[in-house]
Amino acid sequence: MQTLDWIVLVGTLAFIVFYGLWKTRKDLDESSDDFLAGKRDLRWWTIGLSIMATQASAITFLSTPGQGYNDGMQFVQFYFGMPIAMIFLVIFILPVYYKLRITTAYEFLEQRFDLRMRSLAAVLFLIQRGISASISIYAPSIILCAVFGWNLGLTNFMMAAFVVVYTSTGGSAAVSRTQELQMSIMLGGLITAFFLILHNLPPDVGLPEAWQIAGVTGKTQVIDWSFHWGDRYNVWSGVLGATFLFLSYFGTDQSQVGRYLSGKSLKESRFGLLFNGFVKVPMQFLVLSVGVMVFVFFQYQKPPLHFNEANRLKIRGTEYESAYNLIERRSDTLFFNKQKVLQDFTQSLQTGDKAKENEARQGLQRIQGMLDANHAEAQTVIKAASPKTDASDKDYLFIHYILNHIPTGLVGLMLAMIFCASWSTTASELSALSATSVSDIYRRSMVPGRDDHHYLKASRWATVLWGVFVMLFATYASLFDNLIQAVNMVGSIFYGTILGIFFTAFFLKKVGARAVFYAAVITQAIVAYLFFYVDKNPYLWYNPLGCGLVMAFGLVLEKAFSFGKTEK
Repeated sequence: MQTLDWIVLVGTLAFIVFYGLWKTRKDLDESSDDFLAGKRDLRWWTIGLSIMATQASAITFLSTPGQGYNDGMQFVQFYFGMPIAMIFLVIFILPVYYKLRITTAYEFLEQRFDLRMRSLAAVLFLIQRGISASISIYAPSIILCAVFGWNLGLTNFMMAAFVVVYTSTGGSAAVSRTQELQMSIMLGGLITAFFLILHNLPPDVGLPEAWQIAGVTGKTQVIDWSFHWGDRYNVWSGVLGATFLFLSYFGTDQSQVGRYLSGKSLKESRFGLLFNGFVKVPMQFLVLSVGVMVFVFFQYQKPPLHFNEANRLKIRGTEYESAYNLIERRSDTLFFNKQKVLQDFTQSLQTGDKAKENEARQGLQRIQGMLDANHAEAQTVIKAASPKTDASDKDYLFIHYILNHIPTGLVGLMLAMIFCASWSTTASELSALSATSVSDIYRRSMVPGRDDHHYLKASRWATVLWGVFVMLFATYASLFDNLIQAVNMVGSIFYGTILGIFFTAFFLKKVGARAVFYAAVITQAIVAYLFFYVDKNPYLWYNPLGCGLVMAFGLVLEKAFSFGKTEK
């Protein structure tokens, strides 16, 4: 990185922190409810951008392009269920929350069931969100450390400490206001990256040609109609499985509920949710398209055999170095051979020569298959040389492109985008963890009956303590196969159960607190067993499964508990 890049990066991040502090300068003596839920005065566009910023973590901009590079556009199917979930929430769930004037979603459960159910749902949320928040911090940190050689603990601290400052000062309102600015930077950086990649392609390769080149290897296929239980992403898991994930995430997860409960009115919150639901799909399409365009770029520019330079260095001086070098030379030869075929393919598109196009298409598919096999073999060698190393490099390719192929100054902007994404998600998560800890656990069960100033102080300290936990846990976290999948996996372990509790509360009026409590405990044990001991791949399906099991067990147990009772 050059000096100009550091100036852009540091200047952008400093402005965000000062902006957050400035926007909340008058709120230092606000009530605890205002701190945890905001002043409930936000308009729909602020709500929508805040919700989007909460989702758009650094993982989105580091991992999702890698997903597009390797697997193409099919991951966008994961988001097909979001508009469905948003419509359901604004019709059935949101009016109830607004009518009750609740601070957290779990307050509703106490009114419907009892304190025990409120506490159970809150604890499940705290576990999964605490882990997810740590992944959100760890993901960009480990990548930046690998690329720049930074200390992991220090980078985690840098990622979390500044956001703790304005979050613990201004609470929920500061989070929402700051996310407006962060989301603008993220969208601007994303669009800039897309057009820079197109600009760096050969002069005779425009967007139509680039898209067809990507399509040769199936990168542009969006819809997969086949159904297989073990497939992570197809139209069925996206529309059915992911719908339940989004229903739970947006309907019961305090990191999102807290965003739209700060709305000026029910109407504003509804528009904010719908805005998010229908804009998120094209946004993810754009993020994946960036990865696909990077793939096209590396059809003309020779890519490294492995994008994580830190892993490549681990091979040096080992008995595996010669094997890796052999694979690298083989890949170099294949890349050289591909250039002539690629030229023939581009010319055939321009001249309309279908016979030549089909011949070149087959040649490109054959060579790309050999390159993919080489890449997999290189990963095997890396793993053999260093068994504890994560040999996957999906999450490193976009930052590799940023650092090596983007002009000075814009590198700083791209890194600022990554930091903004990390901060926006972390801020919402810390705010939600604080709100749930204080409202649902501390004030309700541990230390009731104190004055509001005490709970305001406790809320700020809860934000700080959760920030410390996230930093410490992140230091000892480990990467999954792909970071964007890691967060969804962790959520899917718990979200189905939590959603089942809420759906029972809303739609099964005859099921009481005792039955749904035991139903939730049994279901959570079953889902955890399936995930850890049977199969992780179909994790999206664990969301509707968990929801359905809680409701079914609740009905059965209610009948069992009621058996033999006589009505008075």
